[in-house]
Amino acid sequence: MFSFIVRHQTQHARPPSLREICQEFGFASHNAARKHVQALARKGYVSQTGDGRTWAATNAKEVQGYFHNVPLFGTIPAGLPGDNPELADEAVRIDPEVFGLRSAKGLFALRVRGDSMTGAQIADGDVALLRAEPGLPGQIVAALIDGESTLKRMVREGRRLFLRAENPTYQDLIPAESLTVQGVLVGVIGCGQR
Repeated sequence: MFSFIVRHQTQHARPPSLREICQEFGFASHNAARKHVQALARKGYVSQTGDGRTWAATNAKEVQGYFHNVPLFGTIPAGLPGDNPELADEAVRIDPEVFGLRSAKGLFALRVRGDSMTGAQIADGDVALLRAEPGLPGQIVAALIDGESTLKRMVREGRRLFLRAENPTYQDLIPAESLTVQGVLVGVIGCGQR
């Protein structure tokens, strides 16, 4: 919850209201959200802003220290393979702890285009966070398959390595010449339509 408050404060230049906290976490009442933020307040992480409805992270410098800029390198097809630009278009600010990561080292981001990964809860328009490292079978990877990039699950059957969509309407992608993993999925920022 603290990460959500910090993220909201940074993105919107104001802390979230109890109503917004309820929406984010699916709480049925403001009382549930209030109890959680009061627990954070007892630990010194947040303080009430005075209006009774919002709680702000207490130390702005500490709050900013949680966030890291991750370069966003355009789009990656979650459909049929395609070509990607190599220069970062922009950056996304993340708190690595939200994704269970110790640091943002080696991270990059790509905006997902297409619906081939909906079975893995990755929608068209989402931002995929990836770490530049070789992938293992079973992991979702950004890969170059015969020179074109795509986001798929890497599968090994026998000695054969190929890519599989998380949508049954798509066929497996079997490399004719080469399969190179560019990064392994470590998290998704849900921006797309669900």
